[in-house]
Amino acid sequence: MAFGKLESPTPDSLLTLMSHFRADPRARKVDLGVGVYRDSHGDTPVFNAVKRAERRLCSGQSTKAYLGTLGDPDFVAALARRALGSDSLAGLQTVGGTGALRLAAELLARTLPQRRIWVGVPTWSNHVPIFNAAGLPMRTVELFDSDSRCYRPDALLDGLGEAKPGDAVLLHGCCHNPTGVDPDAGFWMRIADHIRERGLVPLVDMAYQGLGRGWEADSAGLRLLAERVPHLIVAYSCDKNFGLYRERVGALFIRGSSARETATLIDHLAALARADYSMPPDHGAAVVRVILENPELTAAWDEELTGMRSRIRGLRTALAAYGRIGTVDLSALAEGYGMFAMLALTVAQIEALRADHGIYMATSGRINIAGLANDQVAAFVDALHTVQRQPTAVA
Repeated sequence: MAFGKLESPTPDSLLTLMSHFRADPRARKVDLGVGVYRDSHGDTPVFNAVKRAERRLCSGQSTKAYLGTLGDPDFVAALARRALGSDSLAGLQTVGGTGALRLAAELLARTLPQRRIWVGVPTWSNHVPIFNAAGLPMRTVELFDSDSRCYRPDALLDGLGEAKPGDAVLLHGCCHNPTGVDPDAGFWMRIADHIRERGLVPLVDMAYQGLGRGWEADSAGLRLLAERVPHLIVAYSCDKNFGLYRERVGALFIRGSSARETATLIDHLAALARADYSMPPDHGAAVVRVILENPELTAAWDEELTGMRSRIRGLRTALAAYGRIGTVDLSALAEGYGMFAMLALTVAQIEALRADHGIYMATSGRINIAGLANDQVAAFVDALHTVQRQPTAVA
């Protein structure tokens, strides 16, 4: 048989969790696993600004011809100005932020055979498969203290002491996934200096801009890097901050040490994109472009994004008010940003939350705070109390 020796791959734990949640018949079930924003009623709404932009597209669009391998250049330019604050980086449209990360990984693996990428863990669960699939060797640095359950971003600097010139380093632009703990301005300065001094290449995963401290504040670290390092790669996603999850809207921005090198890098990325998916889809990126090119729509979108950020901040504050529940210190949530946080729970306790209370979360203890409806906070805390009193419970 042509595929007789092919074994089934290890199932993606988050996708498995999604299927279990959908099959659960309980009306009061809670999904804290999947990383999508939900409003106070538990819905993931379409932005009104997006609907208005779509109506303009439907009435004025004259063709469905191919975009080309680089995608919509006006979308890329508008996003660069809004997200990065300048057009100093070249870019191309990608199939979501994941597509941008894959292209970046393939480029890094292609341009220096001995190059490695340094990844602070814990990190987004899909980072590792993406880099492995691209053939990019990976070195990890443990950033999570297993005893104190504290996230230590400074540990990354110590780990990078073994990095060689040309190695890449993955950085979360803001709203760290999965911990929700972001470095301060001082750390960004130190990491930028370290990268420059050791000749490293930063790859910034920017997936949640606007959902943390605010639009400008969330990009402060990235912009500081742009000022201080010669090479920079940014994988950008519009899924969360425009609510365009299923449209797969992303971009990859890059800057080399010279204009000529940057142009060469873009040519290589175009060739990689052509082989991977030929060219990106149009609709979602066109929606973002229409919004960002129209001041009225930009203002409407920004107001909706501000409301999302305010809701997430409110949930963090509400949960933090409950303080410590056994090993879980909810008060720490007030210090974090964005949708995610890590709770110090055992796998058995997490399984008990699912089986006994209909609360679904990753076995790592990561929760999507925005998955909680307003009227579910108290019940969630009560469930934490219950499983803490039954630490050996299993599903």
